[in-house]
Amino acid sequence: MTFELNLEEGKFLVTLARKAVKEYLKTRRKISTPKDVSEKLLQPCGVFVTINTTKNGEKELRGCIGYPYPTTPLIKAVVESAISSATQDPRFYPLSLNELDNVVFEVSVLTPPKLIEVKKPDEYPSKIKVGKDGLIVEKGIFKGLLLPQVPVECGWNEEEFLCQCCIKAYLPPDNWLIEGTRIYKFQAIIFEEEKPGGEIRRKALGGK
Repeated sequence: MTFELNLEEGKFLVTLARKAVKEYLKTRRKISTPKDVSEKLLQPCGVFVTINTTKNGEKELRGCIGYPYPTTPLIKAVVESAISSATQDPRFYPLSLNELDNVVFEVSVLTPPKLIEVKKPDEYPSKIKVGKDGLIVEKGIFKGLLLPQVPVECGWNEEEFLCQCCIKAYLPPDNWLIEGTRIYKFQAIIFEEEKPGGEIRRKALGGK
């Protein structure tokens, strides 16, 4: 991964995500993206903002939406992804303002997805690494994406990761074994709040 972010930049992005959601839930307006930031934060990047509820030390998904591809300047993509995660994720009802004190924000900045090339589909598990790679599965009009942290948190191996990404794309779980299915991998730099509105750290997944 040639693109890198330091902890201060990660803290800035996670704080920006929370600020954007708070302002939108209060006023239904999008905050203006900051002007006095480094050139790095203005580069187009893929990014996802994940919102998790916290209760008794356990986290549960509350929303996750983003940009798989580097089409939008990073800080603008963070603002838009954060608001969408809070209000537009079809799996959940919109976040309310009084929930903000019970959720943590996580920002994943993505490398551009690369097509995994194999001679036979059963080679795919050997081409990916749980704890390092995220996946995109494509077949016709169907597409599914899972971030690198998901298989780690769920305890999946590489085959299970491929199957679950097919399910995310509304395909049968073994569709990665069928000719014509395209599979991409990417990596992510991830920053998260340790508690709602609290200290922000870089998230280590354990991959190499």
